[in-house]
Amino acid sequence: MTTTHADTRRTADFAAVKGLSAGDMQRVDALIRTRLSSDVVLINQIADHIIAGGGKRLRPMLHVLAANAAGYRGDQHIKLAAVIEFIHTSTLLHDDVVDESDLRRGRKTANALWGNAASVLVGDFLYSRSFQLMVELDDMRIMRILADTTNTIAEGEVLQLLNIGNADVDEAAYLAVIERKTAVLFAAATELGGLLGGLHEDQVAALRRYGMELGYAFQIADDLLDYVSDADTLGKNIGDDLAEGKPTLPLIYALQNAGDEQKRSLRHAIEHGGLDSLDRIIAAIRDSGALERTHERAVFHANAARDALRSLPDSPWREAMATLADYSVQRSF
Repeated sequence: MTTTHADTRRTADFAAVKGLSAGDMQRVDALIRTRLSSDVVLINQIADHIIAGGGKRLRPMLHVLAANAAGYRGDQHIKLAAVIEFIHTSTLLHDDVVDESDLRRGRKTANALWGNAASVLVGDFLYSRSFQLMVELDDMRIMRILADTTNTIAEGEVLQLLNIGNADVDEAAYLAVIERKTAVLFAAATELGGLLGGLHEDQVAALRRYGMELGYAFQIADDLLDYVSDADTLGKNIGDDLAEGKPTLPLIYALQNAGDEQKRSLRHAIEHGGLDSLDRIIAAIRDSGALERTHERAVFHANAARDALRSLPDSPWREAMATLADYSVQRSF
């Protein structure tokens, strides 16, 4: 893909956010490496593969930003950020097994290298490690939020599984999956930052709302990328969602507006998976205006996330969170 001035600016904006949180995130990464260590060799091998895979560490970064925006000056946010990353990474390991994915962030997935059984079990190890860290914080409010969050994520995984191959999934059902599977962990990350900072109840609720809306925006934009990006940018195979029969928002919108012949092709693609007609399906999605409509929906949620920050005191941390709301959707077009 050709790099534009806008691409350069977006990269610079995200780099500035990373720079602001760099000190805390270095401590988070160090803790993650320490707590991933095990005397079971295979766990260390898969853990090292995950760490080397990098990623933006967006969810723990959100927690660090929210805690600082809330005026928190202790150390608990470092452990909580690690907990959030462990929970997220465990879901990725399980996701890749369920989806039979062989590529993530441009690298071979753990299940492609070590098999499904090892990936699932190491995912379980990460879940249990996250709860060990949680207990060390000795705060029932924190444990309740994170316990509820992990349970909700599991519900989202099952909901998504039920939707696979179902061409009748509507926007509400799609958003229900996003809320449980993605947005709820964003929301927990930012809510816990406000909780640590001792903010007023209304401000903590606003931070949770910010995280929830950002999670919607981020996932919708991510689903859009499956049809407008390339493998190097996306870090996974193009058309993976379609190959798995996932009715994401671009497909749902395209089904609403496509002509009869294109509608039949779209329904067949969702119900049977596969990439035999990927070019034709992408053309049908583009002709229907679904890409623009999906982008607009992502921007709607990003703007709602920005609005939720208004109750917080002005600070570089709050501005960084607003920047992430913009960044979440600017990745798409």
